[in-house]
Amino acid sequence: MKIASREIEVRYAETDQMGVVYHANYLVWMELGRTQLIKDLGFSYAEMEKDGIISPVLDIQASYKKPLRYGDTATIKTWVQEYDGIRAVYHYEIFNGAGELALTGSSKHVCVKKDSFRPISLKRTYPDWHQAYLNAMKKPEDEMGQV
Repeated sequence: MKIASREIEVRYAETDQMGVVYHANYLVWMELGRTQLIKDLGFSYAEMEKDGIISPVLDIQASYKKPLRYGDTATIKTWVQEYDGIRAVYHYEIFNGAGELALTGSSKHVCVKKDSFRPISLKRTYPDWHQAYLNAMKKPEDEMGQV
């Protein structure tokens, strides 16, 4: 399974009155993780958008485990959890500088035509991207023919 990793230094502006990262900032970090994964797979949302295709969020979930604070380093791990040719579910784990799990989350996306919001098939429109997602979900034992 392909897992992207991205580090973020927690900035003061991302914290709240309690001195911890404000909860909505984790959603921004999830987007950074998802974008990193797509980049690692050799693709770009920006290129897709030039074709008039966007990828809105259908659902998002976040479970907060430990706080992150100003000056800490957050490490975002992201992978494709589910994919059916049209919808993709990304899973996220964010760790603090001590390697402790701070957040688990997921987001579900679909690709649509920007002008009409009609869903498209990633499999038909971007077959290379489709295959990259299928490959990214494979576990090492799948590649060896074991289940």
